[in-house]
Amino acid sequence: MIKVSVLYPKAEDSTFDIAYYRDTHMALVRERLGGACKRTAIESGLAGGTPGEAPTYIAMGHLYFDSPSDFEAAFGPHAKEILGDIPNFTNVQPTVQVSEVIE
Repeated sequence: MIKVSVLYPKAEDSTFDIAYYRDTHMALVRERLGGACKRTAIESGLAGGTPGEAPTYIAMGHLYFDSPSDFEAAFGPHAKEILGDIPNFTNVQPTVQVSEVIE
């Protein structure tokens, strides 16, 4: 299994509408990716590693797939639409990481 993590770095001028992300954007993502996407998870950054420190990421979204090729096949046809929705909830340019899930 793989996890595609979309990481939204926290900066002084970052904005992020977590309700829109949860209710609208991730619903769009799940609908477009269909059954290839096994599950999703959302994290909202609270703090960094030391007391009073800001979080490294304002938010993170995680998408789970059986394989990288399953992700590519599902995401490719909808990439423009999904990526085009980003300005509706944040002014942050996300970073993406694909990881193998080891259990």
